[in-house]
Amino acid sequence: MSKRVAIIGAGPSGLAQLRAFQSAKKKGDAIPEVVCFEKQDNWGGLWNYTWRTGLDEYGEPVHGSMYRYLWSNGPKEGLEFADYTFDEHFGKPIASYPPRAVLFDYIEGRMKKADVRDMIRFSTVCRNVSYDEATGKFTVTVEDLPNRRTYAEEFDNVVVATGHFSTPNVPFYPGFDTFKGRVLHAHDFRDAMEFKDKNILILGTSYSAEDIGSQCWKYGCKSITVAHRTAPMGYDWPDNWKEVPALVKVEGNTATFKDGTTADVDAVILCTGYQHHFPFMPEELRLVCPNVLATPMLYKGVAFIDNPKVFYLGMQDQWYTFNMFDAQAWWARDVIMGRIDVPAKADMQADIDARMKAESELEDDYACIDYQGAYTQELISETDYPSFDIKASNEAFYQWKKHKKKNIMTFRDNGYVSPMTGTQAPPHHTVWKDAMDDSLESYLDI
Repeated sequence: MSKRVAIIGAGPSGLAQLRAFQSAKKKGDAIPEVVCFEKQDNWGGLWNYTWRTGLDEYGEPVHGSMYRYLWSNGPKEGLEFADYTFDEHFGKPIASYPPRAVLFDYIEGRMKKADVRDMIRFSTVCRNVSYDEATGKFTVTVEDLPNRRTYAEEFDNVVVATGHFSTPNVPFYPGFDTFKGRVLHAHDFRDAMEFKDKNILILGTSYSAEDIGSQCWKYGCKSITVAHRTAPMGYDWPDNWKEVPALVKVEGNTATFKDGTTADVDAVILCTGYQHHFPFMPEELRLVCPNVLATPMLYKGVAFIDNPKVFYLGMQDQWYTFNMFDAQAWWARDVIMGRIDVPAKADMQADIDARMKAESELEDDYACIDYQGAYTQELISETDYPSFDIKASNEAFYQWKKHKKKNIMTFRDNGYVSPMTGTQAPPHHTVWKDAMDDSLESYLDI
């Protein structure tokens, strides 16, 4: 096959695309020449922890939003690879909520087995993508950061796998410019120990608000106040944690909220979400998208409607993650290799409209889980990706939600059944609130 495919990003989505092509090659199929460009010096995307914030050593915006002591906030049974199980990687069953280092090791183990590292050009940032209607080719311009060398190459397809949790959404509130403490976005949060014995204010009710607050509580902050614009998270929080209406202003160290109440705080952490941001893509190829389950502009949630030679992976709001990225990558691979035909633009738009309408009618989180599970199954059914028990994955998510509602500070102490192996996860040797060491060695007790 004479085609060339560019993959931008070597996080879980980009690695899924590499694995999809490697899987076809292993079966004896002719595959395109695949080149993956990754601006970090290692694979793993957000799971590749860095202490850096702001800019990296080359003056590039730091991609990672990962922080120390992060443990998975969803069950591993919902994200397990169908072709590479946790049992296979670790040689034994492990608990359901691994810390960051354990999940990184799992991701890396799969890719080492696939032997695709030589397909990735590390420390290479994509600067621009352009498309020539006459030739049907893309020109991808990148910079080799260590050598400060910019060059361009031609490709037949482009897969954007840079994720959408790297460009923070940073609001302004009156008084931020004169606040006597620290204001930071979750993107720049790295270590809960920084906030030991401090009163912190968190803005937002997303998963990052929930988890960063929990981390700070676990590692000894004095108090946590969470301000919400629409509704509180509503969990049974510890005694030193309260939820309040939206922030109005900050004066000195005093925060004032919409209901007139106040709180004296030492730091403000903005858990206010991220932007879908693709500055290297031209306007005519750029995805513009809120954080939703049914992505506008993407046929089957993957192929860019205005030029279906471009694919975006992992751009949805996510219940499913790693194995959904796999399903998308296998599907994109088969379109590129001519195994799946994309319909006319009007039909693609109709598919998008139908998915968006279906999402608008979902009643609760459980319906959202079912919706994304069915979407993942739909893509799998069109390719040779190993099918798995989607209902079992859904069930793990259902139980996770119920355990969080029961006790937000102990939900990680529960275990679930693998949809791939049927194995029941054992309890971790230490309950989450007392497990201060998040290393792989401590977690695996080795």
